[in-house]
Amino acid sequence: MPAALILASASHYRRELLRRLQIPFTVDAADVDESRAPDETPLDLVARLARAKALRVAARHPGAWVIGADQVAVCGAQVLGKPGTAERCIEQLRVASAQTVTFFTAACLTGGVDVGCTEHVDETQVRFRVLSEAEITRYVELERPFDCAGGFKSEGLGITLMEQIDSRDPTALIGLPLIWLAGALRRAGLSVL
Repeated sequence: MPAALILASASHYRRELLRRLQIPFTVDAADVDESRAPDETPLDLVARLARAKALRVAARHPGAWVIGADQVAVCGAQVLGKPGTAERCIEQLRVASAQTVTFFTAACLTGGVDVGCTEHVDETQVRFRVLSEAEITRYVELERPFDCAGGFKSEGLGITLMEQIDSRDPTALIGLPLIWLAGALRRAGLSVL
């Protein structure tokens, strides 16, 4: 019998993505402080958080394979997190208007401290078109993307806000790089096919 697979995330977006691979899994959200350390780059931040989440949950489930993930959006020098409110979402979309926003999506697969971690960070560039105040406000009212890094959902109406997406893996922008993860799971003996 194969080892259990656990997603260390409360994100329903990540659950939906992982279901695409049709491998049975359970969810055990990691409670990790997501504060950015002084002088920590966004790339280092997402990698550290994905690893910390995976290892925290793996410690509770010896012998299981655990997936940790995290995502951060960056526009210029500004980190755009999950807005949480309509007001903050509107502010973030104003910042993104006519700009390129970089999304770093990290994933970590571990079988516990003794096994180590396999890690990956995917980088996605999203070029936003010029957004009017009316479009931003209407988008936020309709989609309410308050739990999404950057304040929009590419898999929903947010796609209308963009001019271009450059990515090796379109699922990374939604929150979990499935192309990389499918390969990591195969190498761990959890065959997708």
